[in-house]
Amino acid sequence: MPDITEAEAANELMRLARQIARHDELYHAKDAPEISDPEYDALVRRNAELEAQFPHLVRPDSPSQKVGHQIAASPLSKVRHEVRMMSLDNAFADEEVAEFVARVRRFLALPEDAAIAFTAEDKIDGLSCSLRYENRKLVRAATRGDGQVGEDVTPNVAHISDIPQQLPADAPDVFEIRGEVYMARADFAALNAAQEAAGGKLFANPRNAAAGSLRQKDASVTAKRPLKFWAHGWGDVSQVPGATQVDVVEQLAKWGVPVSPLFQRCETLDQMFAAYAAIAAARADLPYEIDGVVYKVDRLDWQQRLGFVTKFPRWAIARKFPAEQAETTLENIDIQVGRTGKLTPVGRLAPVLVGGVTVTNVTLHNKDEIERLGVRPGDRIKVQRAGDVIPQVVENLTRDEQREPYVFPDHCPECGSEAVAEEGEVDVRCTGGLICPAQRTERLKHFVSRAALDIDGLGEKTIDQFFALGWLESPADIFRLHQRKDEILALEGWQDKSVEKLLASVENRRQPDAARLLFGLGIRHVGAVTARDLLKYFHELPAIRDAAQKARAGDEEAASLLTSIDGIGGAVVEALGDFFHEPHNVAVWEDLLSEVSPPRYEVETLDSPVAGKTVVFTGKLETMSRDEAKAQAERLGAKASGSVSAKTDLLVAGPGAGSKLKKAQDLGIETIDEAGWAEIVKAAG
Repeated sequence: MPDITEAEAANELMRLARQIARHDELYHAKDAPEISDPEYDALVRRNAELEAQFPHLVRPDSPSQKVGHQIAASPLSKVRHEVRMMSLDNAFADEEVAEFVARVRRFLALPEDAAIAFTAEDKIDGLSCSLRYENRKLVRAATRGDGQVGEDVTPNVAHISDIPQQLPADAPDVFEIRGEVYMARADFAALNAAQEAAGGKLFANPRNAAAGSLRQKDASVTAKRPLKFWAHGWGDVSQVPGATQVDVVEQLAKWGVPVSPLFQRCETLDQMFAAYAAIAAARADLPYEIDGVVYKVDRLDWQQRLGFVTKFPRWAIARKFPAEQAETTLENIDIQVGRTGKLTPVGRLAPVLVGGVTVTNVTLHNKDEIERLGVRPGDRIKVQRAGDVIPQVVENLTRDEQREPYVFPDHCPECGSEAVAEEGEVDVRCTGGLICPAQRTERLKHFVSRAALDIDGLGEKTIDQFFALGWLESPADIFRLHQRKDEILALEGWQDKSVEKLLASVENRRQPDAARLLFGLGIRHVGAVTARDLLKYFHELPAIRDAAQKARAGDEEAASLLTSIDGIGGAVVEALGDFFHEPHNVAVWEDLLSEVSPPRYEVETLDSPVAGKTVVFTGKLETMSRDEAKAQAERLGAKASGSVSAKTDLLVAGPGAGSKLKKAQDLGIETIDEAGWAEIVKAAG
């Protein structure tokens, strides 16, 4: 990365955010991933490397800021977790585990010779589940979902014999057990054999089988599936039964809750490495699938101090296993056109068994990736996977054979428009915009999607049907469907009730959330988080359009205003300017706003005296590390900044504070000491 420019990094981070968000949705919300675990991990690692080199380019929609994915449309009801269910950061080498231990030591400000104990356990490849016990009785079970909201699977887990319906008398009044629902290898093989004999759908692997079995609306289906469970942690509790991770896991086992048989305590880094090696060696003989080893800080008071970043606990990490590989033939390369016009090449493979799963497709990402690999139809390639998904290409084994290279199309296969890559970008996109059928329908599907306007009754097939009939050309047409009520009723499959439900859903979005509306338009670089960031500042959509048009026309003050907003960079400003510079986009925008009236956008802040404010820490902090102080500020709804400016609201100054303290005093910024900050934290609870 030494040669990468800031502009190139910003563009790549944007692409990674979108790529990873899509794969998160496929994996967490749809149980239908398209890339392998190692390929996904590689995307996340690349994102982390770029963010480490360019920390000021971290995007609000970065994968480092999110856990799981929003729950997709589901027959199961939603459940809000009292304590958020987090994901885990990953390591892939001994050096990264060693750095994790060093980070823990630095955060806690511990001397080099201070002992830190960790636990190690195998990372089972299952579906995360939280079990809530009140007065020792199981009252609710839920999947992780996006970490804050999951799906209620309480009736389903009643059929999992590993899960106790009642805890012993010595258990606390409230205790949430968190762990994994999984399916053993032998049970998975037997289930697929039965499915094949009955002419049913075969499951790709044990993880998919477990997820599909647990997330059934009809619990009797779950009852017929051989699911198992083991615990590895806890969430909301009225009392923690121990002072260490070991204490609590041992207590869970005494209550009759299954835990990992390989769970152990490590007192040195060498013991952590040895635990990984032993579990890796035992992997092939285990009766269940695992994909790594999880390390956790043993002391719970240290876990509490370490806390969390947006997505991960600072006190835990997963050391992943390397992927499995196989050889096959690349038979063809197909081009798919997405909602934003991106041309994505998909490789069609001669079927090959990798890790017990037959795979037939591989994503080739973009034109540059094809050129890097030098792949052509007919090439013999090496692929790898570690899950139930499309593998990644590791190596082209026949690269040196004298054959014509693959020529990436320069015109859209859907509409014939020119396909080009913007300066500084690798993705080739169709320039057809709203005249391209692939983009137009996909943009409409995005507009009505759950994360955007969330209009029930307008599924993908319905949009395709209405588009083919000429009823839907732009988002505004959705709000004119009531004029076609009789025509819709005349279509096969539509009844009075379904039409009324659709039209009512449309009418309910006449005053949509402004951020959802902006996100729904599909403007490049404007994701759900970016849309909210813009509206937190401007509050109303016309103000965003005005600022973008001024910036596009060369108004430096307008451009500076936009980039001064947290989370808004040059790429977003350019994309907004380009969007509102195009007459057909402005026409779509004005047509839409003639049909809807989004209310003024306002955001509730946390009940904290520093919520929404910018806090700077300077000087030597004596009771905590700088990282811990910043984490506290973020938990209270404040932004922790590294520099003092006119936008700074509060300076926390420790001994030795220098230029930052003087600048704050010159600007009249409120200044307190570390004890004063501690009082704010204590008062906020």
